[in-house]
Amino acid sequence: MKKIYLNIYKPNLVNLKKAKKNLDNNNIIGMPTETVYGLAGNAYSDKSIKKIFKLKKRPDFNPLIIHFKNLNDLENEVILNTNFKKLYSAFCPGPITFILKKKKKSRISKLATARKKTVAVRIPKHKVARKLLSILKFPLAAPSANISSKLSPTSAKDVFEEFGNKIKFILDGGQCKIGLESTIVDLARKPFVLRPGSITVEKIQKILKKKIKIKKNSKRVKAPGQLKLHYSPGIPVKMNRKNAEKHQALIGFGKKFKVGKNYFNLSKKGNLKEAANNLYKTLREIRKRNFKSIAVVKIPNTEIGCAINDRLRKASNK
Repeated sequence: MKKIYLNIYKPNLVNLKKAKKNLDNNNIIGMPTETVYGLAGNAYSDKSIKKIFKLKKRPDFNPLIIHFKNLNDLENEVILNTNFKKLYSAFCPGPITFILKKKKKSRISKLATARKKTVAVRIPKHKVARKLLSILKFPLAAPSANISSKLSPTSAKDVFEEFGNKIKFILDGGQCKIGLESTIVDLARKPFVLRPGSITVEKIQKILKKKIKIKKNSKRVKAPGQLKLHYSPGIPVKMNRKNAEKHQALIGFGKKFKVGKNYFNLSKKGNLKEAANNLYKTLREIRKRNFKSIAVVKIPNTEIGCAINDRLRKASNK
């Protein structure tokens, strides 16, 4: 019998208006983006931001990403610079988040920025997210729609499994195209990548024409994804393994990887984009099958493979 999800809605015009009404009333909704699903609320409203933090059980020092519909709206809140303009022209709208200095007159809730002088901003590419933002009079704070430190959701059903009826409205935009969170680049001072994603360091370097480093260990949390434990399936994850132990699932990559009852392959073709898209889906599936732990073979640390390994490292921290 097919399960009916009473709080998942198709993204037609009627339901987009219902989503708007929820957001106008400071309620929180589930929203699709091209990266992962977000837990969205009015970025100007302290009341909405408090609800997001409470639902996610997120520490209040961990700032949220603010989603805008266009450059004009974004420019009202943050100070733009040359590096931003170059990267914006190359990659926006798209799966990249910028850390920029906040304007003194910014209306963004101080709770959303964890009372910092900087703010994480992005302009999503997903057509449902863009349609929703186009009918709102405020940007959306939209961290990933999961309990803090757990796996990010890549479908509307994932959001339901995480929160059940605690969220009354989830817009169904289908399976996320990328399946990993956005690249985060700090542009407030000297450019740094704080979180790798599908827009790679190499692509950013090519546009800025300068060497950019990935900041792996930061004492100050400036953006999401910097806490030591993150993206966790709730069971131990071991990286760079060749075989599975008893009661352990083994995640492989490439056509040489053999198959079996406890074997899962991120991409039989050895395609890193496909592997990235399958990562969270695979980790969720393994958790559902009640394995005690997960072993992962070595994943090439190039292109989006850097982002896959970043997520696995965070998931493997105890």
